[in-house]
Formats: sequence, structure tokens, C-alpha cells
Amino acid sequence: MSGDGSLTVLPVDERPQAPVIEGVTLDDARWTSADVSGKVIVYNVWGSWCAPCRSEAPALVAASQKLAGQAVFVGLNTRDFDKAAPRAFVRAFDVPYVNLFDPDGALLLNFSGELPPNAIPSTIVVDLDGRVAARIIGETTESTLVGLIQDMAAGK
Repeated sequence: MSGDGSLTVLPVDERPQAPVIEGVTLDDARWTSADVSGKVIVYNVWGSWCAPCRSEAPALVAASQKLAGQAVFVGLNTRDFDKAAPRAFVRAFDVPYVNLFDPDGALLLNFSGELPPNAIPSTIVVDLDGRVAARIIGETTESTLVGLIQDMAAGK
């Protein structure tokens, strides 16, 4: 299911604590969000089979490069049942950030509270204080991500 690109930003005083996300990357390494606490974290939910995910991939790559010192980008690959197709996707789009392999969507369930990622693609932004701050349902753009992350990095 794809979304319409709608953006929801929670007021600072209404943001729930983000879950610790940990899993195995497409390169078979362990990763945990506990290692990047105190930074803005951008989780993008995607699948190699998803046309809007392919469309938004260049925007995510550009935003991640532009904001390398301000945010940590993490892909949550879902509904791919082996690693060959998502690895090819990452190579094709030259994705520079870590991607966790989540074939059954178990990692997504961690966000089922205030702002669940209800579509593929979806993007969840965690603020500097480790709270779920924003969600984009559907395809996003570089300018949306850059503006949102700059606001989060400024404590908004």
C-alpha cells in the first residue's frame, strides 16, 4: 500500500519515546539505534518491489548526503524475502546508509503507537531527544526531508 506523501509533525511536548531498533543489515552486520542516540534518525520503510520506493530513492540519497552531519539515515527493507533484490536496489541507487533486513515487518511493529508507518514507502523521523517527531506516508522529496531534519536538528 502506498501513501500520498502526507507529513505529520508532532508538537514537541506530545512526542513519544522512540523504540530502540536493532536488527541485521543487508550486509549481515548487527545494528542498533542505541549506538546513535542523541542524533536525528530518519527511518525509511521500503521494498525493492515498490515503484514509489524506486522513485524516492534519489531524494533520500541526496538528503542523506546533504545532511550527513545532522542525521543518521536507516532503511527498513520490508517484504523482500531474501537479500538479493534489496542488495541490488541499494547498489543501483548507490544508497550510502545502513539498511536493515525486515522481511516480515517485525521492526515496523515497534512504531505502532503514535505514528505508525502505514504505507510503503514511509519515513519516520526521530528527534535529538530520541522521540518520534514526524512521519511521511508515501513518497517524499529531498526538500521535505532537508527542511524537516534541519528543524529537528535545531530542536524543533
